[in-house]
Amino acid sequence: MLVRILVAVIVIGALGYGFLKAEPLLRGPAVTLVSPKDGERVPEGVVTVSGIASRAESLSVNGKVVLMREDGAFQTTLVLPRGSAILSVTATDRFGRTIMKQVTAFVP
Repeated sequence: MLVRILVAVIVIGALGYGFLKAEPLLRGPAVTLVSPKDGERVPEGVVTVSGIASRAESLSVNGKVVLMREDGAFQTTLVLPRGSAILSVTATDRFGRTIMKQVTAFVP
């Protein structure tokens, strides 16, 4: 009886540990944009797009590949035309899953 309980505890512990290690892989990539905020006015037309990409293998801003630091932080500068511009940040993980965040910036 004691052996069965011990085996059950070990199996449950191993499964729990496996789930903890696999959970980030199961969740896929995530992007948090720090700048610009949605609807932000950019008087000069030059905007810095920055944020953090978690669990991502590659990152692009408006289709242009952007390098990330080891912690997932990224930053790039874009020159926008007058009017409204939609900025798209796309992150892809090593399994090909993607996530896209969009914000709108306005140049008067």
